[in-house]
Amino acid sequence: MKLQKALILARKELYTLSNSPAFYGVTLFFILFCSIWFFYIQRFFTMNLASFRSYFASFPIVFIVIIPMITMKSWAEERSLGSIELLLTLPFSEWDLVLGKFLSCLGVVAALLLLSLPVPLSILPLGDFDIGVIAGEYAGALLLGASASGLGLLLSSLSKNQAGAFLGSAAVLLVTMLINQFAISFDLPAFLADFCNFISLSFHFESFSKGIIDSRDLAFFIIITVLFLFLNTKVILFRKWR
Repeated sequence: MKLQKALILARKELYTLSNSPAFYGVTLFFILFCSIWFFYIQRFFTMNLASFRSYFASFPIVFIVIIPMITMKSWAEERSLGSIELLLTLPFSEWDLVLGKFLSCLGVVAALLLLSLPVPLSILPLGDFDIGVIAGEYAGALLLGASASGLGLLLSSLSKNQAGAFLGSAAVLLVTMLINQFAISFDLPAFLADFCNFISLSFHFESFSKGIIDSRDLAFFIIITVLFLFLNTKVILFRKWR
């Protein structure tokens, strides 16, 4: 019953997003960025390697911009318009509201990943690609998008307007996506490098980008996503009783 309420809210949010011009701008930007990265920056056709690893390597980078664009309206717009008070009076629990918002954002991420399929499908006949590896890469991309969406929703609930939600989410995602590169670039002590790798979303995505489903990385994405959603419910509860 609780999931049914969340799905009703998710369907409403998806309908609103799909009728927004920003959704189509996000979709176009995602497809163009990943394609240009794969074919022109990484020069796939000169690699002589049957692998899409360089294609999926662009996902953590593009998610830094894409995810804040998807999540910034979720709570910040409700707050700026004053409609959050009305939303909180509806017969839905905090978890219903947060899950509904999250599932709608995850649905958009899943749609973007589906729309990216023509790139690998068009290349498959040109080489001996491992379908299982590609499936693992897409599974990792979905988990990465889920955790980034959970973080974006949390920051949106803490922001007063969409601009603040976008900038805050983009800044935090920039750090959490690329902090492992900082550990590589500088000669950090082992314990500090391990900490940077542990909190880095892109570091935990690396095994998936190789087609390897590591149970530790899988558990990390699930736990961190649930943690962000839990904190989001606490923020909403605070707004409700303030």
